[in-house]
Amino acid sequence: MDYRRIIPCLDVKNGRLVKGVNFVQLKDVGDPAENAAAYSRAGADELVFLDISATVEKRKTLLDAVKRTVERITVPLTVGGGISDCKAIRELLNIGAAGVSINTAAVKNPDFVKEAANEFGSDKITIAIDTNSNSQLPSGFEVMVAGGTTATGIDAVDWAKKVEELGASQILPTSMDTDGTQAGYDIRMTKAIAEAVNLPVIASGGAGKLEHLYQVIVEAGADAVLVASIAHFGKYTIRQMKEYLADRQIPVNL
Repeated sequence: MDYRRIIPCLDVKNGRLVKGVNFVQLKDVGDPAENAAAYSRAGADELVFLDISATVEKRKTLLDAVKRTVERITVPLTVGGGISDCKAIRELLNIGAAGVSINTAAVKNPDFVKEAANEFGSDKITIAIDTNSNSQLPSGFEVMVAGGTTATGIDAVDWAKKVEELGASQILPTSMDTDGTQAGYDIRMTKAIAEAVNLPVIASGGAGKLEHLYQVIVEAGADAVLVASIAHFGKYTIRQMKEYLADRQIPVNL
């Protein structure tokens, strides 16, 4: 059955789990492996592990932190942050990652998406798109890279269509405008991307209430929801999220 996925996101900096607002004001939330294990036990469908400072610091993802996390969970783990070549992807898959999420390196070299999809299979390749509002662009949303620190001038919807052509299997658009605010996902941006591609879209950035999950699935057409603050700070359990959706006829894996 085709169900909507709940995916806790582990933002990791210096090997520690952190959560910020609008990509800044980071707070330490604990050990990523411990948190991942708890989410795995609690019924998360998948997990995303993002080494958020890897690209800015021009280094690869922290393999030991990923390995410790993989060893403690029974659900698929997608890893992102500082992935810029096929060797890095191979290393992550070899230690148990189910797939990778690529952002900055894909924008710098779009052929890398095609190369990675050909070598490892499209199902292993998620393209993350960090977006910021920009009224000068056709869709109103601009692609940001390097952990949200650098504007590209690229329209987010155009880029989503491009990476679909290049072989990505799903798209993870995160709104910098709503990230960590707990005021709700960016419905307009998520919907614009979901309507432009035939790939699964994982909504990200801004969940604060259970109704936000429902809203982005129904109004924006999201196939999955990434959750962080709403889960990390004990506001709701994965079970509560799934039961809320199930009660509203959204198919979930209970």
